[in-house]
Amino acid sequence: MFPAAKAPCVSHARHASGPGLTLRENGPALLVPAAWGVAAGAVLGVVSAHALFVAHVVMSALLVAFVAASWRDMATGVLRAWKLVILSGTPVTLAGVVGFLARDGTVPALAAALPADASLAVAFYGWALLPVPAFVYTGLRDPAVPRSTVHHAAAACSVAGAAVAALATSATGVVAGIALVGVGQTAGILAATALY
Repeated sequence: MFPAAKAPCVSHARHASGPGLTLRENGPALLVPAAWGVAAGAVLGVVSAHALFVAHVVMSALLVAFVAASWRDMATGVLRAWKLVILSGTPVTLAGVVGFLARDGTVPALAAALPADASLAVAFYGWALLPVPAFVYTGLRDPAVPRSTVHHAAAACSVAGAAVAALATSATGVVAGIALVGVGQTAGILAATALY
């Protein structure tokens, strides 16, 4: 059977209510564009490297808190796919933290043992590409054609944006890649938020 023809396997179980649940449901739709906006701002020099470091630390803590609070709600179907993205994304985000610590010499042992730019690249390209399989899977499982198209477009924008950034020869080109990733992933997350 073709995956798109299967009934969607979605967990709509609600184990909690109130502001905590609302923040968990809608937080990603706010955090995704904010994260990519900060990254673009850092490339353009509008956001300092220290601010980007702090953003990585805060995001690492938020990812752990989010997955811990949502563990049971994200046990099956599409939500499980996104739980795997978050679990994989936590060490990717921490790679960014390590990269900044190595780059500025805060931890001399890190600076000597680890190439900072490689760690920062893991964080950047990791978050550009980690959501791609989950967007594709969500699109295949979503019975609504307009939304499923958005999920697939989000996956395509993520891959295309990562490629544009990787091949860019200027800050403007990197920002164009980041914008493509950010717009695509924001649209995909908004579509997923509307579904769940």
